[in-house]
Amino acid sequence: MTQGIPQQENTAMAGVALTRDNIQSVLEKSLEAPIVLSFFAPSHPDSVAMNTRLAQVINGRGVLATVNCEIEMEIASYFRIQALPTVLVISQGQPVDGFAGDKTDAELDAMLAQHLPQAWKQVLQQAKQALADGQDADPLALLKSIEMDAAAIGAEWALLMAEAEITQGELSSAELRLAAVGLADQDAYYHSLKAKLVLAKEAADTPEVRELQSRFASAPDNHALRIELARALAQAKREEEALELLFDVLKRDLGAEGGEVKQAFMGILTAMGQGSPIANGFRRKLYSLLY
Repeated sequence: MTQGIPQQENTAMAGVALTRDNIQSVLEKSLEAPIVLSFFAPSHPDSVAMNTRLAQVINGRGVLATVNCEIEMEIASYFRIQALPTVLVISQGQPVDGFAGDKTDAELDAMLAQHLPQAWKQVLQQAKQALADGQDADPLALLKSIEMDAAAIGAEWALLMAEAEITQGELSSAELRLAAVGLADQDAYYHSLKAKLVLAKEAADTPEVRELQSRFASAPDNHALRIELARALAQAKREEEALELLFDVLKRDLGAEGGEVKQAFMGILTAMGQGSPIANGFRRKLYSLLY
């Protein structure tokens, strides 16, 4: 396919202008994953716009190689380009799909979805890498950004979320997430996370918490001590235990300790934020008492 065209060292694959000098090294990448060729001419505005639209639709899922037909006439002739814009999908060195003329963004996305990986796969890989080597990227933020795709991803997303939560000290959330993993998905990775969670909880069992637990066991009706223990548990990232401790009182008396129990409860919820499933669960419980 590329006979007679000089070979060059690998080029950066995020996006590239295809030329006689780099065509072989670029097309060799199609042996690993499909690439998209977009044929355009500066004098043809629609074809220039197609490059921009393709870049937006592909959005890092694959390689976009653009061919300026006014300069790279040999390449355009080789691919028998007769109209602009023309888009080809190349896999294993050969065209496997494509079109000439215009397409809507939805049509572009539908076509490319048949050949390029889903966007969430790239994010999932970034999160795995960040967890593996401690990159600057925030694995928890990355995984939350693809939460809408969690059903399609399956248990792998939940397990990675649990690992990220353990790493960042969100132990109650990790425990809740692991408890929801079905038996069929409780593999070696799952059991390693359970072990990590146990170690993390032991590390979070501070002397202050142990001392307060001991005092509270001797005086379970001391609401001031209960509040102090709950705040210490929340500080140790054991929010679910803290909230349960306070809610046990609120479900019997919303005004306990002059409203201080409710105030402490709300303070912990606020600190956990709107995105916490544990906090949201306890908010619903509180609303059920109020209304």
